[in-house]
Amino acid sequence: MSTLVVVKKKGIACIAADTVTSFGSRRQRATYVAHPEKIQCVGDSYIGIVGSAAHDLVVKSIFSQIENIPNFQNRLEIFEFFRQLHKRLKKEYFLNPKEDEEDPYESSQMDMFIANRYGIFSIYSLREVYEYQKFWAIGAGSDYAIGAMYATYEHFDSAETIARIGVEAGIEFDDGTAGPINTYCVDLVEEKSD
Repeated sequence: MSTLVVVKKKGIACIAADTVTSFGSRRQRATYVAHPEKIQCVGDSYIGIVGSAAHDLVVKSIFSQIENIPNFQNRLEIFEFFRQLHKRLKKEYFLNPKEDEEDPYESSQMDMFIANRYGIFSIYSLREVYEYQKFWAIGAGSDYAIGAMYATYEHFDSAETIARIGVEAGIEFDDGTAGPINTYCVDLVEEKSD
């Protein structure tokens, strides 16, 4: 249960998230938890994760063991990294890859965003990778966040302002989302080709 957003505008990429952790109907707000952040700095990228609270330490553990962290410059590089990572998740972290019998591939059980100097990207549980031109949201409050960012994107120049508005909409209307909000912004490099 979360609201996690990415926004790209005016040469800036921004990622933002709420800070509540939910276990069924029980919520742990940031004032009760020592590490409520859903966004991690990994090399030159920010990675935000939604799903099981266990994902946070798994991802921290994995990236603490990698000497040369990828740049995550494009969809293919991101896909290849997470394709290889899936093997480690099953073998070393005991990932249960079953989600739906109809799924064409095993699940990595987590959805995440990457924001870095190359853009804003998502990785979904079947390792689908998308790159976004404006904004997107994932998590329980994502519908509210997408609507709020759509309504405000053309009215604000600041990627951070738009991202905050998205998460604030999640906080207002989704019972699995609560503040405070964390945001991280990076300057984008010149446009690239995939």
